[in-house]
Amino acid sequence: MPQQAYNRLGSIGSGGAGAAVANGGGGTQSPPVSPRRSPRMHRRGAKDGGGFSGRRLPAGAPRTLAQKLAWMFLSLLLRRQAIFLFAPLIYVSGMLLYMGTVSLDSVPAIISRPAPGSVYRSPQLYERLHADMDADNTSDGLSSVWKHASKNGGWKPCINTNTSGLPESSGYIFVEANGGLNQQRTSICNAVAVAGYLNATLIIPNFHYHSVWRDPSKFKDIYDEDYFITTLQNDVRVVDKVPEYIMERFGHNMSNVYNFKIKAWSSIRYYRDVVRPKLTEEKLIRISPFANRLSFDAPPSVQRLRCLANFEALRFSNPIESFAEKLVSRMKERSMNNGGKYIAVHLRFEEDMVAFSCCIFDGGEEERRDMITARERGWRGKFTKPGRVIRPGFIRVNGKCPLTPLEVGLMLRGMGFSNNTLIYLASGKIYSAEKTMRPLFEMFPLLQTKETLVETEELAPFKNFSSRMAAIDYTVCLHSEVFVTTQGGNFPHFLIGHRRYLYGGHSKTIKPDKRKLAQLFANPNVGWKSLKQQLLGMRSHTDGKGIEIRRPNDSIYSFPTPDCMCQANKTEVNRS
Repeated sequence: MPQQAYNRLGSIGSGGAGAAVANGGGGTQSPPVSPRRSPRMHRRGAKDGGGFSGRRLPAGAPRTLAQKLAWMFLSLLLRRQAIFLFAPLIYVSGMLLYMGTVSLDSVPAIISRPAPGSVYRSPQLYERLHADMDADNTSDGLSSVWKHASKNGGWKPCINTNTSGLPESSGYIFVEANGGLNQQRTSICNAVAVAGYLNATLIIPNFHYHSVWRDPSKFKDIYDEDYFITTLQNDVRVVDKVPEYIMERFGHNMSNVYNFKIKAWSSIRYYRDVVRPKLTEEKLIRISPFANRLSFDAPPSVQRLRCLANFEALRFSNPIESFAEKLVSRMKERSMNNGGKYIAVHLRFEEDMVAFSCCIFDGGEEERRDMITARERGWRGKFTKPGRVIRPGFIRVNGKCPLTPLEVGLMLRGMGFSNNTLIYLASGKIYSAEKTMRPLFEMFPLLQTKETLVETEELAPFKNFSSRMAAIDYTVCLHSEVFVTTQGGNFPHFLIGHRRYLYGGHSKTIKPDKRKLAQLFANPNVGWKSLKQQLLGMRSHTDGKGIEIRRPNDSIYSFPTPDCMCQANKTEVNRS
């Protein structure tokens, strides 16, 4: 029987399988025809009756004209693989069509939310928590503060003085102390150290008149000049003026004297290698300005002279000392219910401080105009240089904004100080005081200032002298049970170290974490209990850091241990 030819197309029709069996007696069915393109579309077309919408059409139902055109268009794109070319064009055309039919005024704006803590919201927090705060008088901070004793015991002052006499002087040094009260204090102490190191005679420093502080006071108006000279007599020669025979060489004109322009934080070696030869040659030199012109990284002999000058030789003049002691006595009398203990707060919210910080508070347009005027008056052109960008929110988040009176009150109440705590406020003229001080008086009605503790005529001799007023504040703060610093600067810089020197190495100072405060006071969900818990933790952390040892390049005026103090045993600390 002749062999049947192999059929590549296979059977067509409903009887194809049976025919194959009949013809071939169980032969294999032929493979299907190779697909042309996109079998998916063929299968979908077969399943959907050739439509593109996925809706099954009845058998034999005619396609509409729109369906035919759409199918032809899609088939063309798929066949030519041009979908990737036309899809972006279709999208752009659709967006242009949409934008043409929608008004730009109705497009929703993108809302930029400020970073947490970048906006001053403390007034809203006070308004919300005021009632809960007044209802809570469960603790008294003055009875529980500083309860964490140092494990290593305390410290005691120990500054050795020279007993071997002084060699012949190598010449005279005249310095001009610039800045406010405590920046001038830096100049004095550094000048003593340099003069002693160079074996020179120090002229009583001249105070440079500053355009911001505007105080014409001389050295003897602020400090006890005779006591200063006597205390240093075995270590550094100090005189009140240059001898006549020396001034004759320069025509009795200090401007003819060679003036050193020394870089900030210069090493003591610079004075030895550069300044000393000129001093030996000229016998009189001038250094102006002279504030932070000596590095804190200095040998022990230089550090000892700094300690001696700052903690022992510098004593305020008799008028300032007597008046300040009167204020301290009155503060203790008014706080007898707390064992004569009181809090001293250094509030830096004067107009110049607010302006310099570039922070924004809640004064609106009036505040903005005031600050622009104050910046131009005090620092002409400094804040308007081309390219300078001021970012108040960034400044606040980084804890650089001065605390407002309201924020000081919130912080202290949260730290456990009740509303019957006596507070001494050390400050200059508070910006917009009538408005900004009201919340602080509400939280602490016993708050006192220089003006409330004495009569107007008692304060009159000091009233128009900013350095003398600052010296009074310094003394009252020095003898407080708690000192609170709200902004950096030379005032707390010196005061913290002086308190360590007097109180066994412990500064007894609250120095808040202002980055944390910025976020805490801007939190709209924080409750009084949570706020108080976090602030009590901040106070405890401050107490734990009360005794700190000076590290390299730290200020010896803030950290007198171990350069100016020796470690004492517990018996000596308790006796003190």
